[in-house]
This record gives sequence, C-alpha cells and structure tokens, in this order.
Amino acid sequence: MRHISKDMTSPPDLKVKKGSGAVRTKFPIYSNSLPPCNHACPTGSNIQQWLSLAQEERFEEAFQALILNNPMPGIHGRVCYHPCESACNRADVDDAVSVHAVERFLGDEAIKQNWPVRFEAKSSGKRILIIGAGPSGLATAYHLKRQGHDVEIRDSAPMAGGMMHFGIPAYRLPRDVLGSEIKRIEDMGIKIVLNHKVEDILAEKVSGQFDAVFLAIGAHIGRGVEIPNADPEKVTDAVSYLRDVELGNAPKLGKTVAVYGGGNTAMDAARTAKRFGANVKVIYRRDRANMPAHDFECVEAMEEGIEFHWQRTINQIDGNTFTLEKMAINQEGKPQPTGEYETLEADSLILALGQNIDTKLTKAIPDVEHKWDGSVVVNDNMMTGYKGVFAGGDMVPCDRTVTIAVGHGKKAAANIDAFLKGRIFTKVDKQPLIKFDKLHLWYKTDAEQSEQPEVEAKVRTQSFNEVVGGLTEQEALFEAQRCYSCGNCFECNGCFGACPHGAITRLGKGKGYKIDYDKCTGCEACYSQCPCHAIEMVEAEQA
Repeated sequence: MRHISKDMTSPPDLKVKKGSGAVRTKFPIYSNSLPPCNHACPTGSNIQQWLSLAQEERFEEAFQALILNNPMPGIHGRVCYHPCESACNRADVDDAVSVHAVERFLGDEAIKQNWPVRFEAKSSGKRILIIGAGPSGLATAYHLKRQGHDVEIRDSAPMAGGMMHFGIPAYRLPRDVLGSEIKRIEDMGIKIVLNHKVEDILAEKVSGQFDAVFLAIGAHIGRGVEIPNADPEKVTDAVSYLRDVELGNAPKLGKTVAVYGGGNTAMDAARTAKRFGANVKVIYRRDRANMPAHDFECVEAMEEGIEFHWQRTINQIDGNTFTLEKMAINQEGKPQPTGEYETLEADSLILALGQNIDTKLTKAIPDVEHKWDGSVVVNDNMMTGYKGVFAGGDMVPCDRTVTIAVGHGKKAAANIDAFLKGRIFTKVDKQPLIKFDKLHLWYKTDAEQSEQPEVEAKVRTQSFNEVVGGLTEQEALFEAQRCYSCGNCFECNGCFGACPHGAITRLGKGKGYKIDYDKCTGCEACYSQCPCHAIEMVEAEQA
C-alpha cells in the first residue's frame, strides 16, 4: 500500500515575469477527458458514466448507459478479462476498481428485474443478414437494430451464442444468464434462425433481399499436430470436446486425460475433464510465465488438482505411454528441444493448440482475401473485398475474446449503417487520456477492492455450477464509489471552494459550474484542487 503526501498549494513559478499587479497568463476551462478504463475497453464502454450512475443507486439508468456499447453485461461481467482494470488509475493507490464485478451486478439485476433495452429508432427499410449467432454477430445485430435496420441472424447450431455456448464451460458462464441476455436481444425484434447452415452467402443475400451481410462465423475448427500415434481415436481437439459436452455427448476419455496446450481453451478443456472425474495432466512447451492463458485460470486449475508438465512437447504416443521431450526456454521466450525425454501415462489426449476458420464459405466469394492462417482480410471499415459483405469476430485477425468480438460488432454496425446510407463512417476523435500522473488527488484513502466469493476447489469440481459469485447491492455500490471519475467532473465543489475571487458559480446538480472570467485571475487554484483533472488551464493572449 502506498501513501503519498502532497502539498495542496502549488509553489509559485518564479521564472515567469508578470510585472506589477495581477496579470492573467492562463485561464481555466471545464473539459471532460478520457479515463484510461474507457480507453482500454474493446467495446468502447463509457465506464465512468455508468459507474457514476451506479454510485447514486440509479441502477437501471446505469444498466441502460452500459448497454449503449455492450449489450451483454451479465456475460461480460463473468468472461471478460477486464483490460479496463489493468488500466485503472486507482491501482496506483490501492486496488483497481472491480469494474467487471459491478458490470455483472447490473447485468444480473437487469435479468432479475426483466429490464428491456429502451430505445427508439425509425425503421430504415434496410435489411441485413448476419451469419453466426456468436458474440460478434449478436452485437452487430443489436447495434443495427438500435439504428432502425431490420436484422436476421442465421446459425447452423441448435442454440445461439456461438463460442460462448460451445467454448466457455457453464461453471464460468451459467446458461441461464447466457440465454436471458440473448433473449433480451431477440425481444428487440431481431430474428434468429437456428439449425440453418448457410451454403452460399451471395445466394442467400439475393434470395432474402438483404442490403448487406455481416460474417461472424467464428473459429470452430480445432488445430491439429502431427504426433506418431498408433491409436488416433484416443485423440480429440478441445473445441470439439467442449462442443460435445455442451450438446450432452461428452466422450468417454478414460481415467487419466492429457491436455496439450497452454491457452485459455486448454484450461477450459482440462477443468471440464476434471469435472467428469478424470485425472488431468496439462502438457505445455513453454513455462508458466510464457503461457498464453491468463494466470488466474492456471491458478484455479491447480487448485482443482490439475497437474502441469511445463516445458514439454509430445514426441510420440504408444498405447497409453506418452513420450515427452524436455524443452529449454531461450532469451526470446521460445522453447528449444534438449534431446532429453521422459514418459507419462494417459488414456486419451485433448489437443488445445488453437482454432482455425472454415474458409469454404468465404473462398467462394469473389475478391475476398485470406491471411496465411485462413482469417478474412477486411479494410478499416470492416468490409471484405466484396462490396456489401463485412466480417468480424474470430474470423478476422485479432485476439480471440468475447469482448473484442463484441467490440467488432459495434464497429461493424457503425460501418454497415454508414454504407447503407452511402457514407463512410468516421470515428469521433478521442479526448485527451488522463493517466494517474495527471490527477490532483488531495485524498488518498485506502478502500480496497471488494472480493467476489469463490466456491471451494473440492466442491466446485463436483459439478458445472458457477464457481465465482457476484457482489451484493451494498458491495456493488461501494465498488462503484471507488471510481476516481478520471477526467470527468463529478461536482465535488473543490473548484468552487478553492477559488479566492468568487469567480465560480454552482449551476445545480448535474449542471456543473460556470466561470466568471471578469473575476478570474488565472491563479490555478481551481485547477490544482480538481482531483479528477476535469479542468484545463489554457494560455491567454497577452495584453
């Protein structure tokens, strides 16, 4: 814990010659800027805004403000890896604000209270086909509907949700939460057609009289690797395994299961197999510091009794005997073979080495380009080489997370809307970013982050029940109140009280302040007393 003392009065700048009497060289203006949490969020969520509404216990208003950018807060509050918290300025004092926990509280409260999406939009008469009912497809449909367009989603699966349903286990994302948030999107008037495999994108665009198409097919094909093995039936890929579990067709993998890989999907597959009673061993070619999975996933897996065999690759499989080669990590963090071997026993193997995209559909479309890994090339407006066909989510080059996919959906919807109107979408320039060194915190109280309850490891491996609980209303309120409101005025009256000349007037709650520049001397007292840096000092013209 760091305690930083700070003189509330800035020393005079003796280098500036002002002459005799008061000479104003700068004057203050109120200017809301960009908090680091908003800047880091892939969905562009205005986190400071909805946290401020939650602080006042205006929970439905906070929810409606939240879903302006992210339509599935109950889901994101559970599965997002919250980069907003990694960027939070509060971490420089005690702990980052637990943004995802407050987001989850608002999402769960919306489900409990059955809050709808409150919006008004005049029908545009335009129709858009979305292929894929995963996070990117759902988000695109949601934002297009808010803009007045008619949207239809088609998906080959028997249920909507994409990889949220077939890639994220229920212990991380309860299916009732997933279903409720998808239903809320459907209730806006969005049609979702399931068990519909699209074979020809352009033919369906023409037959359905759609004005544009958004491809959100995802990456559902597990990546393989060549391993000498006399019994390939004992090998499955993690994506297929998790999908089979979700569909109630979990394969029998035996008493001991090896999982090959170190990503988040590997952790999900390993922890799922553990819940079916298997003794699970994870084999990964790098060390823990260089694994792509988030460390908390690794910690939770270890707590559940899963073994990790670091810096190992599988050389060959002979029956139940796996021959592993030891690896050494070089200075670049890359594994290098050592020529040393060892064995372990396992009944089956789950490959979790990444996912590929099924390019059969997209390669049939003229002028659509692909990267070496099969991902679809899109321009800055998320359009493919074929006019009117857009793409996003896991099937374009990106980090594959739910939040990034939803951010793609928001961006794609803005660009599709502009395309349908014969324009090009231009993003509004962002305001200056307010990092910790720009804050003028005259309070440094310790208010540590609220802890979310977790189920004991021995208990949680016995079922697919959710392993992490949510915050109570009081805890969520406390957590929201920990926000510093970086770059945005929250009407603390610090400027009003600090002004020695009575130049600042309060305009009333929610209306901010007014500065009388006839009285203002540019002394910077208001600026130095604004904790959140919502005031800027601007150079004045010399008389």
